[in-house]
Formats: sequence, structure tokens, C-alpha cells
Amino acid sequence: MSMTTLIRQANVYQPEYAGVKDVLLLGGKIAAIGENLKADFGGCVDVLEIQAEGMAAVPGFIDSHEHILGGGGEGGFHTRTPEASLGDLILNGITTVIGCIGTDGVGRDMAALLAKAHALENEGITTYAYTGSYQIPVQTLTGSLRKDIMMLDKVIGVGEIAISDHRSSQPTFEEFARVAADARVAGMLSGKAGIVNVHLGDSPRKIDLIQRVIHETEIPASQFLPTHVNRNTALFDACLEFAKEGGTIDFTGNEDIDAWEAISDEVRVCKGIRRLLDLGVPSDRFTISSDGQGSLPVFDENGNYQGLGIGKASCLLKEIRECVQTEGIPLEIALKGITSNPASILKLGAKGRLQPGFDADLCLLTADTLALDTVIAKGRCMVLHGKQKVFGTFEAAGA
Repeated sequence: MSMTTLIRQANVYQPEYAGVKDVLLLGGKIAAIGENLKADFGGCVDVLEIQAEGMAAVPGFIDSHEHILGGGGEGGFHTRTPEASLGDLILNGITTVIGCIGTDGVGRDMAALLAKAHALENEGITTYAYTGSYQIPVQTLTGSLRKDIMMLDKVIGVGEIAISDHRSSQPTFEEFARVAADARVAGMLSGKAGIVNVHLGDSPRKIDLIQRVIHETEIPASQFLPTHVNRNTALFDACLEFAKEGGTIDFTGNEDIDAWEAISDEVRVCKGIRRLLDLGVPSDRFTISSDGQGSLPVFDENGNYQGLGIGKASCLLKEIRECVQTEGIPLEIALKGITSNPASILKLGAKGRLQPGFDADLCLLTADTLALDTVIAKGRCMVLHGKQKVFGTFEAAGA
């Protein structure tokens, strides 16, 4: 249930910096942003007033690629990763999440994914989903890719379709192009993005299938959102060219980048964004997602399973801090990757901005360390001064 909240004297990032302002949240929406706002309802309405001097008020984070149902399984049934809980998300500033299925589209399916999305929505955040998994033909709920996108409210696109990976279905150009075409038309007819979220593996083929579609058909680069673009340097170089052609690329955050750098050629998110900006690519052509609850498997040179880690939603804010504190990227630019940019490419309407009329999704960050202080989702205070206030159905308060 939303509440009336008045945030005082925050440094407001829309994500563009808008100065020191008050922010009034009313009825689950941002009612006003200005100076010396009043919320006097004659005592008829309780108002939560938060003093935010010195803190940054930023849009609630949008995680555009999260395995809310769990993922993994590459090492056998016992390596299936757990589902995301409400606390996993809100304690890391995430107020909107797009759920997806990865390698295993059998043990996990669209019915279960949508059920999980509805559960998290009921618990207090906003959820969407991609239909399908790594596999082509796409495993849908209705039996039709177009019908899933058009008729299932939460489904905004298809993914994560795997290419250039030994775990993919090894799709042909024609199969891949047909998926993109069906997603595009379904999106047009339903007013949705119809985006194709593409999992990129570490094969030397890199993004060849995407490039062929945008050069050999009428489907534009904007129809695709390739993810894991920072998996290695060669792949990232190819994805930079894609961004220069008008595409948007999705960096995968990493909670322990130092460890992964020691065993792989992974590109740090902050350094990748710095390169993108230095090349003159517009700052609205990147997103950052967590791959949360997804497996991070390690294979040898022959594709044999060696072990796995697990993606963490906490990496999003960590990557924003690294952008600002290590690479000197302005906070308002870094924030775009988890706020206004995913909202725009995914056509999420009133999400991703602090602006009157938009949904009351907001985070307060400390000025010095950019630590998470407060999270508000759909006008409801979920985290206050670092403490979780709203708990999922099976989360224990105070646990």
C-alpha cells in the first residue's frame, strides 16, 4: 500500500542533476518536485517526512536481466540456483525487475516465471518478463511468440536467446531472424518494446547473427538488447561497433570482478562505459543488469563444466560506485544504465525518472559513499535508513 511521503532537501537526480529539492510522493506517483513543498492535509492523512540533506535522491533501479526464478543447472540438478526473494532486490535498490530463463527451459518454464513475477509484484515491486529461454524454437506459454508478447501483460519481449555459446540451440540465421521479426511485430501491435534479449557467449562468432540481421533484413539494431557484452575484450570491441550503429548494449555487473579478472578476460563495467563514452557513443545506449540468481559457470577449453558462481543483485550499485569513484564518470551518466536507459529501450512508461506523474520509485544514497539508505517502490517505503521495512511472504522480519 502506497503512502504519502515528503522527502526534504535531497540532491535530486532525475537522473540528470536537478539541484536541491523536496520530493512529494502521493498515491503511488511523484506528485511534485520543488522547493519548500508542503503536505498539509489537515491531519487527515499521515505523512512520512524524510530528512535527506546531503543525500542523493535517484530513480529506483531497473534490473533488466534477472533470473528471479533461479537459474543454473549446468553441473547437474544440484547446481540449480535459488529464486530471488523480495529482500534480495529491495535491499539493493531494485524497484523494477525483468525476469528471464536461461540455459534450463525445461526444469523452469514460462508458467513458473510468470507466477514468480506476479508473486514479487504482490509483495511490492514492479515486474516484467521475457518469454522463452536460451532455446530456439522459443518455448512459450501460449504456443506462439507473438501471442505471448501481445496477450500476456507482463511479457515485454523474448529472451535470453543464446548465440555464440556451446549451450545455445545453435540457431541458423533464418531462425534467429524470424524470432526478431515476430518479436518486433508483436511489440508494434501491443505497444510494447518487443525486445530481443540476446545472451552472448565467448565464441569467436561474437555478434555475427545480430549483425547479419540488421544488415540483411529491415529489422533495426534497436530491436536487440545483447547482454554479457563485457564477457571478454574481443566481444566487447564488436559490441562497441554495434552501439556506434545505433544499438544498445547491456553490461553484466559483477560482485567480485577482481576474482573473475584473474581467470578470464572480462571487461570491468566502469572501464567499458568509459571507453564507450570516449568513443562518442551517446550515453543512452547502454544498460547495466545484474544477471542476479543466474549461474556463473566456468568451463575448460573443451566446454567441460568446472564449477560455478551465482549472480548477485548487489552488483548494480557497486558498478555505479566504481563508475563514479574509479573512472570519474558523472553520477547522472552512470545512473542512466539502471534507470532511464532500460526504461526507454524496454518502453516501461512511467519508470526510470524522477519526474511528476511518474511512478514513485526512488532510492536515497549517501553523499560520500553512495551507500543505499532508503528505497521506495510504488510509493511504499520498503527500506528506511538501511533497514528492510517490507518483507516477502516467506521472509522473516528481523532475520
